[in-house]
Amino acid sequence: MGYQGNFRVWRGDADGGGLEDFTVEVNEGEVVLDVIHRLQATQAGDLAVRWNCKAGKCGSCSAEINGRPRLLCMTRMSTFTEGETITITPMRTFPIIRDLVTDVSFNYTKAREIPSFTPPKDLAPGEYRMQQVDVERSQEFRKCIECFLCQDTCHVIRDHEENKEAFAGPRFLMRVAELEMHPLDEGNRTVAAQETHGLGLCNITKCCSEVCPEHIKITDNALIPMKERVADRKYDPIVWLGSKIFRRRP
Repeated sequence: MGYQGNFRVWRGDADGGGLEDFTVEVNEGEVVLDVIHRLQATQAGDLAVRWNCKAGKCGSCSAEINGRPRLLCMTRMSTFTEGETITITPMRTFPIIRDLVTDVSFNYTKAREIPSFTPPKDLAPGEYRMQQVDVERSQEFRKCIECFLCQDTCHVIRDHEENKEAFAGPRFLMRVAELEMHPLDEGNRTVAAQETHGLGLCNITKCCSEVCPEHIKITDNALIPMKERVADRKYDPIVWLGSKIFRRRP
């Protein structure tokens, strides 16, 4: 059975805007994105929203629902009560383009700042050999769909615009960790993580892991291990001495 749901949707652009109230039909089995599409078709044809796959794999339809960063296509209407007013707003951390669409170019800038995979010089493409056990840790991070919800909820940049220049955010610190844990990568990731990408600004509140639609344990499996490697390299005398004797990076 369907019902008439109450919604408050942010409308506006970079110059300003506000919440507008709508009553929209809701049917069994629908997700929030279905309702947004119906709102576009029936009452607000110019409502701007970014989406693509509607299957939780493209990461396009990121927004905030009742103040929580979520994917519109993966938030079921059955999780709300019929009389509840559902508030839908754009991601707060990024500049607004229009309505629910934000400018996420900050993330692509940070992605370009991370040096790519650096294989051993004596190996040619096609000669890479690894055991499955060697890549299991970093494989988890490859599930990322780049929805940037972790970036949106991270208070280091959400509440402090001035940190954006020095802080890559959890998504890209996770990328650094992925490369650092790769058995064939020879890039020196620990120094860059701290000095270039701002790992030290992360205070491991785990808010990024809590909103990840792929349930990646960003904090526990990427950020904390990277912090430990940075600390070992900088403060552990045995690790430092070993790197000098054996010419191996910690």
